[in-house]
Amino acid sequence: MKIGSRSIRFKNTNGQALVEYVLIIALISVVIIAVVKILGGHVMDSLTKTSCSVSGTTYVPGEKSGQGKCVDKGKDDKDNEDDENEWNIEDAF
Repeated sequence: MKIGSRSIRFKNTNGQALVEYVLIIALISVVIIAVVKILGGHVMDSLTKTSCSVSGTTYVPGEKSGQGKCVDKGKDDKDNEDDENEWNIEDAF
């Protein structure tokens, strides 16, 4: 397009904006995955503790974060390993 003696060229930047949006979405996704990876076990333990208190069982922490379980009150943990009343939050899903 010519205006007077000057030539004006328009740059198409639509593709550039799309790439920027994709990079922002990718960065947000990586951050969310990292947070879930780090805090996932602690959140699962909190949910298991809550479900134990609602069901009237006792919460027994696991070896690692997220491996806690509910056992019946008054029973020894060794006797309860294969018991049907023992469950954790993963069994609910």
